Amino acid sequence: MKLAPLSVLVAAVAGVAAGELAAPERSYKILMLLPVTTKSHRNVFMPLAEALADRGHEVVMLTNHPKSSRHPNVHEVTHGLPYFKEKNMNMFDVRKDLTHLVKELPAIAREMYHVPAVKDLYRRRKEFDLMLIDFLFNDMAYPFVHEVPFVSVLATAVNVRQAAIMGNVYNPAYVTNILFPYAIPMTPWQKFLNTLILIFQALYLKSWVYLPLVQKEISAQFPELPPLLDLERNMSLALINTHFSIDIPLPLLPSQVEVGGMHCRPASPLPQNLESWITGAGSAGVIYFSLGSITQGTDMPVQYRNFFIEAFRRLPQRVIWKYEGVIENLPDNVMTNMWLPQQDILAHDNVKVFITHCGLMGLQEAVYHATPLLALPVFGDQPRNALIVKDFRLGRTLVWEEITVDMIVNALIDIINDPKYKENMMRMSERMRDRPTSPRELAVFWTEYVIRHRGAPQLRSPAAQLSWVEFLMLDVLLLLFLALFLLLFILRRIFRAITAKIFCNDGYKKKNI
Repeated sequence: MKLAPLSVLVAAVAGVAAGELAAPERSYKILMLLPVTTKSHRNVFMPLAEALADRGHEVVMLTNHPKSSRHPNVHEVTHGLPYFKEKNMNMFDVRKDLTHLVKELPAIAREMYHVPAVKDLYRRRKEFDLMLIDFLFNDMAYPFVHEVPFVSVLATAVNVRQAAIMGNVYNPAYVTNILFPYAIPMTPWQKFLNTLILIFQALYLKSWVYLPLVQKEISAQFPELPPLLDLERNMSLALINTHFSIDIPLPLLPSQVEVGGMHCRPASPLPQNLESWITGAGSAGVIYFSLGSITQGTDMPVQYRNFFIEAFRRLPQRVIWKYEGVIENLPDNVMTNMWLPQQDILAHDNVKVFITHCGLMGLQEAVYHATPLLALPVFGDQPRNALIVKDFRLGRTLVWEEITVDMIVNALIDIINDPKYKENMMRMSERMRDRPTSPRELAVFWTEYVIRHRGAPQLRSPAAQLSWVEFLMLDVLLLLFLALFLLLFILRRIFRAITAKIFCNDGYKKKNI
């Protein structure tokens, strides 16, 4: 790979200053690695892949989903393994045992490199100028990035472990863990528990259970490779799917770039049947209900489904419900469909509330289109996202185990009738959209920047190379302790010498008297 000419670098900087990206020096080959991912995570990668492809780059994506892009410069390779499939995962069961998500990963690590298409990609890996990898649960793909520049993409909320790898250790006094979040500010007891949970999560995933099993499978196939943790530390850049306007502001390194909302877009015209249904609701408006791409409506326990049916029956609003099955005795004011153009629906002026599991992508879309929320988090980072809804008063939140028909009805009536929720959403939407450049252009710029600068080592913090003993300055504290001990020892000897001399002189004088 050649260094970019000075004229190209100047043009790139000038292009960003002018609000648009300059033409790249040449066409790059970029490999996106997301062999273990969900449809929602892929929705973070796809806008970036197509934006890079629009600039003439060749983008290859290794995924566990069928092909979805029609762009001629985007080539999707599906490994076809039967693991980690949404249709086989009931998130209402997974929320009772979150370790279920990681149990299949060693099998993927064992079998993936025997798939002919994956073997061919691995053989050609050094033909690529850069690799982008989904940070969550894709450690088995790290053999690809050995001696090749790569960018880590975080599709979920802030991940303290990813930041620590780059040398930016977040303070647990105000950065909560994803699975068991606390409202800010935390009490002293919550800070203590938060710290313990963060340590436990890191040890469980990377030292005790998950990574050792994956490492064992990878080492059996690639015995000459460095450990996966060492490969991970070589990341040049992290693209983070967050933005300070809808989360807590955090100190970030130059190698950590917030690109939250890359997938958000202006509305497209709705199909005629949906447009008629929404406008036909009149002033009462419409409620939109979706549990996302992973959690199927049919996974919802029957008692909860019946609660919503009865609640909708009591309301004057029309309802659009993303539901993958057939519901008998559905009220006349409810329409169901297995797939819906979510952003186009949320952007409609007559949509009053979005009932959501509060996944990060759905939250960002709701904020972008200024639609108040009724949040019912299921698992993962969703409870943390629901805290944002509650703290910023963007809507209401409910807990599955506690809901009743009356609670659903009262929450929806409150959100629809109280203008504060819509006003808060509009303010946050304005802040989210107020940027010097779009998050997609920002992600494209930094992706090309890493290629132009051959891995961009100038972005890397020296802290990333320190051990935890050095980072916490335990060696310095030990030296200070030894110096203090030596000082106290010397002062004690001096004090004993002085007192001995004083008492010795007093004894001599008394004896002579």
